[in-house]
Amino acid sequence: MTADTPIHTPAHIPAHTPARISPLADWDPRLPSGLDARELPFLTQLTLRVTPGGAAATAVEGYLGYALPGVGRAHLDAEVKTLWLGPDEWLLVGPAGRAGELTAGLRSVIGEEFATVTDTSAQRTVLALSGPLLPEVLSQGCALDLSPDKTDAGACHTTLLAQAGVTLVVREAGPRAVWLLVRSSFAGYLAAWLADACTEYAGVT
Repeated sequence: MTADTPIHTPAHIPAHTPARISPLADWDPRLPSGLDARELPFLTQLTLRVTPGGAAATAVEGYLGYALPGVGRAHLDAEVKTLWLGPDEWLLVGPAGRAGELTAGLRSVIGEEFATVTDTSAQRTVLALSGPLLPEVLSQGCALDLSPDKTDAGACHTTLLAQAGVTLVVREAGPRAVWLLVRSSFAGYLAAWLADACTEYAGVT
């Protein structure tokens, strides 16, 4: 085996990685004091397809340190959170910049068992919403029953909000805090709808 020849970047080509721009980089919403909204850009998002209860699922659960959540649920008490999306599909959400590490780790423990791990971080962005006005605002564009007894912490729904597909994760019961995971191409539309839905609450404290 011969030593690899070092590769030198020509002086006229920038060596740094191009800056990433989030879908809502310029978003500056004017919302009533009863609602707070911010984007959580660039979170690591991995789509996991695996048969529940199988050897691969068991290996993944050992790697994560907890059981994969069941129907309509999310596991939120960990750095890498897991959202149920379908009978054999979950979305793992972690800190920015960890896609490579987590993908390699998961594929390593899965080994020859049948499962897929796909980096889908660029597909969606995350809106974090909180405040006492949250249920009223969301109910203007969402058909889900958002009454307190139906929205306990950890509930996870794939639904429509203002006709845009979202995954709604209840972070605090009520709901007083949620994550909205939305396709990057629909993020601007959803942000504009949110601001418009809040118009009637201007001046509410």
